[in-house]
Amino acid sequence: MVDTPPGETYAEIAARHGRAETTVRNQWARHPEWPKPLSRKRGKFLLFDPAAVDRFVAAHVDRPAAELEPRRLYSAREIENLTGITAATIRADRSKGRWPAPDDESSRAHRWYGATITKALVGRRAYRKSDETTDRT
Repeated sequence: MVDTPPGETYAEIAARHGRAETTVRNQWARHPEWPKPLSRKRGKFLLFDPAAVDRFVAAHVDRPAAELEPRRLYSAREIENLTGITAATIRADRSKGRWPAPDDESSRAHRWYGATITKALVGRRAYRKSDETTDRT
């Protein structure tokens, strides 16, 4: 019987988190806080500590659920503060059909109901580079 070294490859990390291997390798692993590989390999594949990967995912990938009042109107800046999705990302996603039209356009700042925002966030993946940079979603 072959003794398999503990640790996870990029492919195993991707499978466990329900993401593409290219996302893990080309986005997550390029982040400065991505865990260092373990000192051993499995064949030619780098291995990573699953607990360290989970800490990284919790800190930089998982989007915390925003507590939004369903009938309250929120501006893009308020959405940014509550969800981490920047106002610029909202504008870009609106132009690409990935974010709903505002529920209220009566003022200069367009606004969305909390229920509309919650619906738009369902299934949306997050990737936060760091607190100093913008959100790429």
